[in-house]
Amino acid sequence: MAQRFAFPRLGANRALDLVNFFVADVQTGFGPFVAVYLTTHKWTQIEIGYALTLGTMTSLISQLPAGALVDSMRNKRTAASWALIGIIVAALLLALRPNQLPVLVAQMLHGIASCVITPAIAAISLHLVGHAGLGERLGRNARFGSIGNGLAAAVMGVTGAYFSSRFVFFLTAALCVPALVALWSIGAGAHARAQTTSRMMDIAGLKRLLSDRRLLIFAVCVMLFHLSNTAMLPLAGSEVTMRAGHFANLIIAACIVVPQCVVALMSPWVGRAAQAVGRKRLLLLGWGALPLRGLLLAVLPGAWPLVMGQAISGVSAAAFGVLLPLLAADLTIGTAHFNLCIGILALAMYVGAATSTTLSGAIADGVGMQAAFIVLAAVGAVGTLVIWLAMPETRPAKDER
Repeated sequence: MAQRFAFPRLGANRALDLVNFFVADVQTGFGPFVAVYLTTHKWTQIEIGYALTLGTMTSLISQLPAGALVDSMRNKRTAASWALIGIIVAALLLALRPNQLPVLVAQMLHGIASCVITPAIAAISLHLVGHAGLGERLGRNARFGSIGNGLAAAVMGVTGAYFSSRFVFFLTAALCVPALVALWSIGAGAHARAQTTSRMMDIAGLKRLLSDRRLLIFAVCVMLFHLSNTAMLPLAGSEVTMRAGHFANLIIAACIVVPQCVVALMSPWVGRAAQAVGRKRLLLLGWGALPLRGLLLAVLPGAWPLVMGQAISGVSAAAFGVLLPLLAADLTIGTAHFNLCIGILALAMYVGAATSTTLSGAIADGVGMQAAFIVLAAVGAVGTLVIWLAMPETRPAKDER
């Protein structure tokens, strides 16, 4: 049945490129557009905050179960397909019924689906190209995801402005259709056939994973990365909005587009370099950009330094987006827990991100914006030091790939 809808001349790698492109488009629809849409329907800020928090908490709770679920499924495309169907239902609920219960259900559905689709795509990538080619494949994933994010933000912004915010969610649901078509056009390559044997519970592999000190060290580094990174743009955006007036929206748009361009340009190189020179040097590059960005925003407040800081954040995002699933693959060679490992690292990411906004907001209110940026830069520097001093190289020997 799937072959009937397949692109007739599309190779598996090209189909996976399109999956990443369209999934990024779909995820963009659930960004800041939700808050704008609910505001137009007379929701209070407290009600909007509760709905967004529910979605975030659902994602947080679902990380580990979703990773384990994807690990246990023999066909990873099925997992990704159900996640996309969940996103369709969530988008249509938002578009058709902007009332409290349907919106809350939609936020929970999207939170669960997002936790499934990310590890599923990573698993499909690993099965398609094998461990030796995974770095370059993840670089391509990040490139097409960034292109999709940038284009979707622009198209959805225009759609919302010239039609209505409701159309953003109809468009989100519609974009899931080509994502599903591309997903089922991937087929089953040699590596997919070799690696689709999944186990519900690999006890020995689980014990080995959870006792691996490299996982603990990297999880701490992931948490510190997002503790440093997450709050920088919201803080700087608030400051620029107060100073720039009518130009604030243009500046914020540039702050979204510029790092996406950097990620699209850098990610394939990061993937190739990770295979050639190892992971640790690139981890130092990605994490080391964080304190530089924080100090730039602290010392040079204003619109153009903010855009420059966002360009630097693109370096960090390219390194992080490629290396997190790549290190998860390194740490789980010979086990059935690749996606569970991604879930553990994503959980550390959510903890860091949630702490970042609260901590930086308290510092900014109490001491000032400059102090908040300096603290965030210091956290990034600590993360870089942890990688330099404690994180071992994880690139496996050729005979292990």
